[in-house]
Amino acid sequence: MSRIRILPEILSNKIAAGEVVERPASVVKELVENSLDAGSTRIIVEVEKGGISLIRVSDNGSGMNRDDALLSIERYATSKIYSDSDLFAIDTLGFRGEALPSIASVSRFTLITREEMVESGTEIVMEGGKLLKVLETGSPRGTQVTVKHLFFNTPARQKFLKTIPTELGHISDVISNIALGWPKIHFKLVHNGSVIQNWSAATDPASRIIDILGKDFRTGLCPVKTDIHKKNENDCVSISGWMSLPRITRASSQGIFIFVNGRPVRNRMVQHALMEAYGGRLMKGQFPLAVLFIAVPCDQVDVNVHPTKQEIRFSRQQKIYDAIVTAVSTGLAHEEKPSWTPSKVQGTAALSEEMVRPENKTWGERSECVPFGNALVAAKYTDTALSFKPASVSMPGPLPDPQAPVRPSMPNHQPQLWEMPQSVNLNPIGQFCHAYIICESGENLILLDQHAAHERILYEKLADKSTERRIPVQRLLIPETMDLGYRQSLILEKLIPDLCQYGIEIELFGKQSYVIKSVPTILSGKEMKPLVIEIVDYIMETGLTANIEKSLDACLKLMACHGAIRANQSLTIAEMATVIKGLEACRIPAHCPHGRPTWIQWPKQEIERLFKRT
Repeated sequence: MSRIRILPEILSNKIAAGEVVERPASVVKELVENSLDAGSTRIIVEVEKGGISLIRVSDNGSGMNRDDALLSIERYATSKIYSDSDLFAIDTLGFRGEALPSIASVSRFTLITREEMVESGTEIVMEGGKLLKVLETGSPRGTQVTVKHLFFNTPARQKFLKTIPTELGHISDVISNIALGWPKIHFKLVHNGSVIQNWSAATDPASRIIDILGKDFRTGLCPVKTDIHKKNENDCVSISGWMSLPRITRASSQGIFIFVNGRPVRNRMVQHALMEAYGGRLMKGQFPLAVLFIAVPCDQVDVNVHPTKQEIRFSRQQKIYDAIVTAVSTGLAHEEKPSWTPSKVQGTAALSEEMVRPENKTWGERSECVPFGNALVAAKYTDTALSFKPASVSMPGPLPDPQAPVRPSMPNHQPQLWEMPQSVNLNPIGQFCHAYIICESGENLILLDQHAAHERILYEKLADKSTERRIPVQRLLIPETMDLGYRQSLILEKLIPDLCQYGIEIELFGKQSYVIKSVPTILSGKEMKPLVIEIVDYIMETGLTANIEKSLDACLKLMACHGAIRANQSLTIAEMATVIKGLEACRIPAHCPHGRPTWIQWPKQEIERLFKRT
């Protein structure tokens, strides 16, 4: 008996469904893309129980006749490609011919469709991939696909589905992402009879971006546009879209949306080009918001890399890279203005090298008091936040060429500086690059990272006071409002009671809009919206909502980071001593809450060796 067999069609469809249909959001994506390919101007998505019970996508596109409708549920049936050359010049969103039969094989499936010039439509009913009936029916022009009880016949896949809010959040993300790339299309999402999203067709693409990303970015978007007629410069590459100015950032890349010939994609090269274009405008670990449209000839991009069609390859990658860097950097240079207000700088106060001391403070200047330890530093704002990169140190060494520099060797083992909570007699003697406190301790030279050290101090203070429920709170005279996406709103709703315990009082202020009414005193004078959004994005990215203790600890770490003194902030000797004293009192003084070391040291013997004294 032969050991190799041809799989039954239903089983092979289920395997294909495993590649195409990962969750309800995957079904929505495939069906909405088919609607766009059909020339629809209005797409309505109705779901129940997060799409697990029901998904219905209705459009006003071209529709299909009876014969085409029957062919559409067959594997490898498509209206988008006919030859080998078509496969390498795809100008549509869908083309594989696997979506409908794969979806139908793992659900109870109904397709109703009608062409414009035909009096009646066609209804096809399937269950688990089996055709049950084909009927003539009355219907409006376009197509309606109904998917019920997804994965009802594949319980192994069904058990991997998440909660209803989580699955609905993924559906919302899919529609938001597609809606950004198709502003002239009306999109509507309805869940259990309630309208979740409703974006009318927009004549101005920027208005759609503001509707989805939030009204906070109305004055912070920078247009990007290349001249498509300059074909000799960009080789038929057109770059357009909108970028956020450097003062508006996120802690993750989730706010970067890339569209290639209208297709939402993920591409590391494009993201790297974006970051390259921003140059030194962004702080380390910060990402811009971006909606970028790339138009290239269809034969120069391969969209057949992944079953979900979200990953692509460019045939002339360097040309695309250079075009993006040029377009984005030019747009930023044109839009940037030196008159930004201090409250808009990177979400936190960016500090100049020249400090205004409390005793000499002129209250007419734009400044704020930054609390740390028992001291207050009044700091002027600058137009941009400066990032610090330590310079390498070169010293002469025993090489054949006496002019050749050598990098000083660091001790492989940095001993534990504070093994016990006791004084180590650190004597501050200065500051290096306005970022590191130089100390001496006996015969050792110590460098303290002032931001990491103060971050550890604030973190432990916040943790202790939150346990005792004694965090000092300051109410805002003018509450801050913010708009969030659907998934962000779901996470924030769960966090509101616990954030209130930490002194951040937040209330719902309309649909997916919130208002911040109070903040911890330690964060007074700071913009809270970037902090709250960073907390939500971090938890959304790491999936910590199921473990509330880890989620709250992540909140504390971010609060400490936002409240800590920064690099490029000048300190007096007394202020340095305050930081040292606070760090000595910490339970884990050797590392910041994120794991970075707070100090490094060089023994006297190592320094003398570098100077050839020994």
